[in-house]
Amino acid sequence: MPGTLALLSVLFSLLHITEGQTFSWGPCPDPPVQENFDVTKYVGKWYEIEKLPASFEKGICIQANYSLKENGKIKVVNQELLSDGRINQIEGEAVQADDELAKLGVSFYWFMPSSPYWVLSTDYENYSMVYSCTTFIWLFHVEYAWILSRTPQLQPETVERLKNLLRSYKIDTEKMRPTDQINCPPEM
Repeated sequence: MPGTLALLSVLFSLLHITEGQTFSWGPCPDPPVQENFDVTKYVGKWYEIEKLPASFEKGICIQANYSLKENGKIKVVNQELLSDGRINQIEGEAVQADDELAKLGVSFYWFMPSSPYWVLSTDYENYSMVYSCTTFIWLFHVEYAWILSRTPQLQPETVERLKNLLRSYKIDTEKMRPTDQINCPPEM
């Protein structure tokens, strides 16, 4: 019984860590990623249109900017407008997997392992659908999903098509929420 209590204690601790996240029982789904992914077409500014909840995102006007570095890695700059009017920004680095170029690992702190950043679908000019998932002790997983656009708005039909694609991969979209991109500063 003490072993069971210890395991339950660890599980409840992990569930508390994932507060504000989307978690499900079992291992992560393994959806296919964008074929023939071309990072040079992907770099630039993307606006967040909808997402599964993420406790590390607290603001509005959320956007990401990707650029190529001389060392072949990708510079990642995420920004959001906080309720007090300040712009919160974090800079990180992404690395492509050797075997599947649309599977990237993103890290924002040198002491933390990278997190999955999988580009499931993009046309490079209008939309991108990104998925991230981490399995914890084979019992449950924490997942994130983002629908991004090159502009602050995206056609509702495109958003629904991308959500349908996520659902076809057994990714629950019920908790997805739109990101406020109205009245944002012209340049962040």
